[in-house]
Amino acid sequence: MKPVLGFIGLGIMGKPMVRNLLSAGYEVHVYSILAQDINEVTADGAKGESGNLAVARQADIIITMVPNTPQVEEVLFGNQGVAEALDKGKVIIDMSTISSLATRDFAERVKKTGASMLDAPVSGGDKGAKSGSLSIMVGGDADVFARCLPILAVLGTRITHVGGNGAGQVVKSCNQVLAAATMAALGEALVMGTKAGVDPARIVEVLSAGYARCGALDIRGAQILERNFEPGFMTRLQYKDLGLAMELSKGIDVPMPIAGMVHELYKTCMAQGTGTEDHSNIIKVFEQMAGIEVKRGTRS
Repeated sequence: MKPVLGFIGLGIMGKPMVRNLLSAGYEVHVYSILAQDINEVTADGAKGESGNLAVARQADIIITMVPNTPQVEEVLFGNQGVAEALDKGKVIIDMSTISSLATRDFAERVKKTGASMLDAPVSGGDKGAKSGSLSIMVGGDADVFARCLPILAVLGTRITHVGGNGAGQVVKSCNQVLAAATMAALGEALVMGTKAGVDPARIVEVLSAGYARCGALDIRGAQILERNFEPGFMTRLQYKDLGLAMELSKGIDVPMPIAGMVHELYKTCMAQGTGTEDHSNIIKVFEQMAGIEVKRGTRS
């Protein structure tokens, strides 16, 4: 018999994840701070609840997918929070991207209730969420991971247990450092090539077939050429995630010169008010410095 699931946080990622769980035959109780989001997924078969505690009372396994560390703490331990309904056998799977240091603390507090917690941040953006092809990096006890693996397998195609509580968030920080730096390098390269007089569509075509091929090209290359910055992954979240990586690096004395520079470039995006656009909009910073706009057919 399938466990009853709870899902808290119904944003760009959360809604398609819930739909995949419903399609797999799970009963899913949901809550979001926006009533419209709840209504959208209840129309697909989810059961809407009045708050975080109400979800936890109904569910055996509660998944959280919210923006940042303070929101996870509020969902779990705030007034009418999930923790009030936790007891032995229940599991929290936090799929948000938050502080690895805070995650370890949250897991200890959850453990005191008799329940268990996994940190299971994801990579793959909204496309991966919709197709159920996310990469999921999981921290927590191995037996709890094994119990939850069938659920995670609905949401992703590469699910890896990477260590104890907090390890999932550490690996996600590694992912975000590399992803953000790659996106910045892509923007810089396209601006240089375009300013030198080459059609950026040709540049993307060539780079996509060689050693420089990367997720940034595969997922966002075409959209950049069309000036489409509708968010698959918001700039403000990329900026936040890099901040989490910098926090971790300070705690363990690891120099991060590249991540630090890219963090500042994303800060420029934030200062210019483009935090809700896709994180590929970092190319605009390089465009402004070079005085050229990259789009299909551009010639300097």
